[in-house]
Amino acid sequence: MSLQADNPSSELGDRLRDAHVVTAEFMADIINQTCRRFPAAGPRSKAAHVECLIQSGAWTDAALALIDLELPQWQVRRLVYDEGEWHCALSRTRELPDWLDRSIETHHADLALAILSAFVEAQRSSAPSSRTSVPTVQRTTGSLYEPLCLDNFG
Repeated sequence: MSLQADNPSSELGDRLRDAHVVTAEFMADIINQTCRRFPAAGPRSKAAHVECLIQSGAWTDAALALIDLELPQWQVRRLVYDEGEWHCALSRTRELPDWLDRSIETHHADLALAILSAFVEAQRSSAPSSRTSVPTVQRTTGSLYEPLCLDNFG
């Protein structure tokens, strides 16, 4: 999927890749730009639980709770630490073999940022498409356009 430079999700992905640590402000930006179900009403909601985790600085738990809240159909398929980086894979069908699964895979030196990167990518891929099922044709005509009648009436 090709993304535009002016796409907020693309900018957020770049910020996640360049970040060194998670902060409450950064989490607020992620939530504001990607979350549709947050905040939900009520002090006992999943959103209130996420807010509590953010306030306590539990970034990894907050990232996992965001996935549970916003993307309940997605699950963590794999979390691996290898050669100084955390690798996170999210999947809709965790039970399929790796070679059949179309999972989102990200990596970062920080565990929470690796999970948040996968979350943002999964949000982007789950976003409803604004395209129609029928392709559209541009209705403008060129400067050299001249209509012709090619019927034979004789």
